[in-house]
Amino acid sequence: MRQRLITTGLALLAPFAVFAQDAADAVQPETTISINAKASGRPVTAQDWMVVAANPLASQAGAKVLERGGTAADAMIAVQTVLGLVEPQSSGLGGGAFLVWYDAKSGALTTLDGRETAPAAVTPRLFQDENGETLKFFDAVVGGRSVGVPGTPALMEKAHQKWGSQKWDSLFEDGIALATEGFSVSARLAGMIERDADRLVRFGGTAAYFYPTGIPLKEGQTLRNPEYAATLRDLAENRTVNFYGGQIARDIVHAVQTASGNPGVLAMRDMASYQVKERAPVCASYREHEVCGMGPPSSGALTVGQILGMLDKYDLDALGPDNVQSWRLIADASRLAFADRGRYMADSDFVPVPVKGLIDPEYLALRAEALDGGLALESVMAGMPAFDHAMIWADDESLELPSTSHISIVDSYGNALSMTTTIENAFGSRLMVNGFLLNNELTDFSFRTHKDGVPIANAIAPGKRPRSSMAPTIVLKDGKPVLVVGSPGGSRIIGYVAKTIIAHLDWGMDAQQAVSLAHGVNRFGTFDLEAGSAMEALAPDLEALGYKVNMRDLNSGLHVIAIGDNLQGGADPRREGVALGE
Repeated sequence: MRQRLITTGLALLAPFAVFAQDAADAVQPETTISINAKASGRPVTAQDWMVVAANPLASQAGAKVLERGGTAADAMIAVQTVLGLVEPQSSGLGGGAFLVWYDAKSGALTTLDGRETAPAAVTPRLFQDENGETLKFFDAVVGGRSVGVPGTPALMEKAHQKWGSQKWDSLFEDGIALATEGFSVSARLAGMIERDADRLVRFGGTAAYFYPTGIPLKEGQTLRNPEYAATLRDLAENRTVNFYGGQIARDIVHAVQTASGNPGVLAMRDMASYQVKERAPVCASYREHEVCGMGPPSSGALTVGQILGMLDKYDLDALGPDNVQSWRLIADASRLAFADRGRYMADSDFVPVPVKGLIDPEYLALRAEALDGGLALESVMAGMPAFDHAMIWADDESLELPSTSHISIVDSYGNALSMTTTIENAFGSRLMVNGFLLNNELTDFSFRTHKDGVPIANAIAPGKRPRSSMAPTIVLKDGKPVLVVGSPGGSRIIGYVAKTIIAHLDWGMDAQQAVSLAHGVNRFGTFDLEAGSAMEALAPDLEALGYKVNMRDLNSGLHVIAIGDNLQGGADPRREGVALGE
């Protein structure tokens, strides 16, 4: 593994704690090198291939596949199966994902939509009580009511059919071995198990796994998951036949329908009818680049594209990352984009979404005129993009809490993959089946169907996919990928990804610097600043511009590969992930 030392004097590169040494000791020597590079603010560099994922064991699994000549699609499957084991709170077989793929041979860019779908039996009042009042968020989340049809296994299979080169069953080997022999519980997983005890203990199978002796698993304990190993063996031998139409599907449906106190309506027909959808990417222009990602039902590419499109006329390079005006422009462009997101973005298979109108350069230039003053915008409203259908929609009210994981991969053939994967809230519905957790994705829908008599685009409906903020992104220049990026983080994903693209393209930061740059995120008016980072120093200046400022943890999980003369990987120091390459 080849690396080069990168030093920086940028004030906003915040210090972060070094990844726990006992975790480093438990992994391969090259992974320890990568951890040390991340801790010291240096990117990992490589020439042939690279994988960046949220856990060292997952990155290692992907690296093995790439080293033996597998494609990025092959490596993704190995990475995802391990992630579902070692960080089950974030993603897994019971969830869904969005994948963006650049094909080196054809030069084509495409996306796969593996988002969960609502069961056929849902009603508009699924998340309302008998009086028509909306349920409290966790009253809706915990149990079977919130579970949609998982899409991740189908997406894995579809990606392998289209772009895989390795034998399907070989891609499950690391996941099966780790589930059988055990892995060391990370500090992050242990902390989340302890904090979520009140919800996790509600269901017997979940409680038995995370609290085997009646107390939470501790960091460093060896955890085995033979049921997960059995599920992976079934997938390796039978692909997704049993997952969507056999015993695994029956087990999922039974768990959902019998969840104590909060059953759901998922049925076998819902499992059997699930389909991954191949969709055209959404691309927005920025600084002579094309920023491409997942369109509806994701709001990610549209909202990131809107933010960057509004900023295109402003010289952020000259202003620099330490200038409060840079952050004012980013913040208010984000607020304007989120106003459009809340009104117009949803599953385009069910409601008309003005995709072209929302990222039209003339429309964005008009919206950007609001940014010309030097102070914070007093208020923002949704705009009026070009729209060839009725556009009477109310603003959405859905709550999207952060969890999720992101995978970035470039293989030796030049293919690039960006995939964001989730079970939604941490630990999803808290229902565990056959060794994996089920999602709570249906709570990404608006709990209301109307507001003041006006329909909401992101209202629930049978077969519909809930709106997402996941923003797996590939940035192209002259038709070639130059940046592969994405993050977890709920609706803040959009701000994390936009900031990282700006840091790399405008401020010349390498992959690790761009990832490590302290966060400032503004979606709805309040400026969230990353606690303990250099962004805190900008708080007085931001308040003087008219912003309400809030210091808080902003726990992104950005994973980036910059593609130039070599491959340059950056893993978020706020989490456990690492970049590996050769």
